Amino acid sequence: MTMIRRLWRSTFGIVVLVALAFAAATLAIGAVAYEVTHEALEEQLDHRVAVETRALMAEEREAGLAGVAEAIRLREDARNEASLDYLLVDRNGRTVAATIAPLSPPAPGYQEHFGFRRSDTTGVGQALATPLAGGLLVVVADRRDLAAIDRTLALLFAGALGAVLTLGIGAAVLVGWLTRRRLSRIDATAQAIIAGDLTQRVPRDGSDSEFDRLAATLNRMLDRMAALMDNLRQVSTDVAHDLRTPLTRLCNQLDRAAAGDAEAIDAARRQADDLLEIFAALLRIAEVEGLAERRAMAVIDLSALLDDMAETYRPDFEATGHHLATDVAPGLHVEGDRRLLAQAVSNLLENTLRHTSAGTTATLSARTTPDAIEVTLKDDGPGVSPAEAERLFQRFARAETSRTTDGHGLGLALVRAIAVGHGGNAFLAETEGGFGVIIRLASGR
Repeated sequence: MTMIRRLWRSTFGIVVLVALAFAAATLAIGAVAYEVTHEALEEQLDHRVAVETRALMAEEREAGLAGVAEAIRLREDARNEASLDYLLVDRNGRTVAATIAPLSPPAPGYQEHFGFRRSDTTGVGQALATPLAGGLLVVVADRRDLAAIDRTLALLFAGALGAVLTLGIGAAVLVGWLTRRRLSRIDATAQAIIAGDLTQRVPRDGSDSEFDRLAATLNRMLDRMAALMDNLRQVSTDVAHDLRTPLTRLCNQLDRAAAGDAEAIDAARRQADDLLEIFAALLRIAEVEGLAERRAMAVIDLSALLDDMAETYRPDFEATGHHLATDVAPGLHVEGDRRLLAQAVSNLLENTLRHTSAGTTATLSARTTPDAIEVTLKDDGPGVSPAEAERLFQRFARAETSRTTDGHGLGLALVRAIAVGHGGNAFLAETEGGFGVIIRLASGR
């Protein structure tokens, strides 16, 4: 059992076991076919012997033992390879007519293996001994042809069994070699990545086979890991750079407080709150990127959610002199976390309020595409330069026009993290002037 369990754990072993199963099936089929064929041939011999016995018994009814003896002599004169053999004895056991000599005294009835001698050779036959009025008649069919057929069938099935085993073992060797060869590429890539070369990817042959699809999946995983590593390096650099100024200010405020400046304590507290807000935002992004929120996934009515968000923010837009329009298709559904999706849309609306001037009109829209649902927020504000657009979704990235406004450059990073966590993405919309962001989500229905 231990050896079988070990075989099942390798491709070579699995193919060998399958080959053995086929060999066992071939052996079973061969045994059944051999037995059925053998019995059918024996029945044919029995039938032939019975027919010949009835014919000779008819001679006995007409002319007695002498008539039977004469019929046997006539048959011996016309003898060929397929002829039957005969033995006729009287009541005293004396031979009246015969083509063979029995090796043992015959008994009435069928005998499957009747030994006899013909000239200087011996043989075995299928015999029927029938009592007559004046003696005993034995008709014998030689089993040589039956034995030859049995040998031929045995050789055929043995050859088939050998062919199955040979092909099975050959297939096991070939499949094992191919599997090891393809897995060695994956192993080599993994070893290179362990050694620190994160640019390595598993080679693909374009065949769309199981191994090729596995390679594609592993490469996507490695791309994701590389992106996370790049993101980690970026976050480390950005945190070190962007937090240096507020930390320096906090230290200055604490120095002033230590010198007796009471107002510096309040300023230091505000500075600490600002830092806590930054770290809370970073932690939130990390949680979303780590897919920790997946447990809350459910099919939600996106159209209703967007309409609710628009109604919630419309008073804020009107109070600051902004305008908010909506163009949301009805009946849109996605599988996701309602709270996270609301957070993403809220970040976009907050950015519009924070970074555009009064009189700006923003349009919140949603539509279906062949494979996704796209939520778009566009405004006719000042927009950003193409150079700045490339990095706006990075942590702490801010456009030059937004440097004087509140914020830490984490809003769009969180929007993209939420979109990716829902199996989609977020990117800038193509606009002729102004600014726009598209959140692409997989359709829930």
